[in-house]
Amino acid sequence: MTSRDTTRLLSLPDDASAPAGASLSDTLYRLAFGAIGWPWLLVSLWGGTQASKRRLLARVGLAEGSLPNLGSWKADTGFLHRIVDAVEELRPQVVVELGAGASTLVCAKALARNGAGRLISFDQHRDFVEATARWLGEEGAEADLRWAPLDEEASGWPGRWYRLHDVPAQIDLIIIDGPPWAVHPFVRGAAECLFDRLSPGGMVLLDDAARPGERIVARRWRRNWPEISFSRAHRSIKGTLIGRKRGGARPAAASAAPANDNLAAGRWRRAAAALALLSAGWLANEVAGDFSPPAQAAIVEEAHASHAASRVRAGMVSLPEAERLDRREIARATGIDLPAFPAQWQGSDVQLYPSDLGNTVTVTLVAQAGERLSLFAVRAETPAESLPVLARREGTAIAYWEEGPLAYALVGEVEAQTLLGHAASLGGAP
Repeated sequence: MTSRDTTRLLSLPDDASAPAGASLSDTLYRLAFGAIGWPWLLVSLWGGTQASKRRLLARVGLAEGSLPNLGSWKADTGFLHRIVDAVEELRPQVVVELGAGASTLVCAKALARNGAGRLISFDQHRDFVEATARWLGEEGAEADLRWAPLDEEASGWPGRWYRLHDVPAQIDLIIIDGPPWAVHPFVRGAAECLFDRLSPGGMVLLDDAARPGERIVARRWRRNWPEISFSRAHRSIKGTLIGRKRGGARPAAASAAPANDNLAAGRWRRAAAALALLSAGWLANEVAGDFSPPAQAAIVEEAHASHAASRVRAGMVSLPEAERLDRREIARATGIDLPAFPAQWQGSDVQLYPSDLGNTVTVTLVAQAGERLSLFAVRAETPAESLPVLARREGTAIAYWEEGPLAYALVGEVEAQTLLGHAASLGGAP
């Protein structure tokens, strides 16, 4: 079987040669993150539009029926387009891939059209590796596919890791689409074992970056690898994390930093606590390490502070409100696109504020029923995705969400459900 074939929802089972069973800690983490991550897993069933797939096939010279089945545990068209983008931009000499499949075929064909670099792809399923190699041969593509069972301890990360062998000393592009999250929600963090080999200007692509586990991985990578700039792209359905190496040697301090604070002693206790805390609707920061609360707190605190400042400003005759709102001017000056407001709403003030997240725009709005609200907008990443998430500060309700690279927060002294309804009415950018 290959990624060309119809497959079931879950990823393939491990080979019989893989170590049997998982630790209690790993099992509890899978249960916890499965419970909070099911919306992302549901979205991943969709592999992309037919139009996107046709454009992809045309970019790499594949026939119409070459990729009939995408989605589920396989890459979607958004991630595959990112791979082609990277190959066209970098023209890499060496590409290393973790997790073979449709991405292997697409990358191999893109390399053949852009400098004929070498692709080495590791996967834990021996039969799948052999079948994928035959599939690539039928499509006239070349890659070095290698069986790498999951029988290694992931240094500093939970879960089992690939038995990698004969890895090149310098890599221009690293593609990470494995192991599956069912091994452990954080297991892909161990891919950082290859980052020392990344060439100056090289790139890392991580699939499924919108999932809670991969968000934790991204936060730790940013901390551990300051010489690599990581950002999350939004064109892929499941989210893609893009890392670009700025160049130079890795600082000794970063090298010594542990990649994971969930080590041996007490790990199962924290995992059990994580599962228990799901009943409260969140994972505590001390349980799950670097989960989203810091990112959440940043936008919530900044939005609350700007709303409070706007209320003070509204009562001062010496600081008249700026009632004119020119969306295009704001977008040109700040890179922030404001969403369209309902026709019955009125804007009474617009201000530019500095913040720890960068420049922010705050618009004071009066809704149809007369509620005075603040819309806070900034280029930032939050845990919310496109559905509003509710928070509270000192009796004030705050609903925040994302649209592409932008984050928005609607703030007001109104009932939570009323605010969520107002947030939903704003939709996307015009």
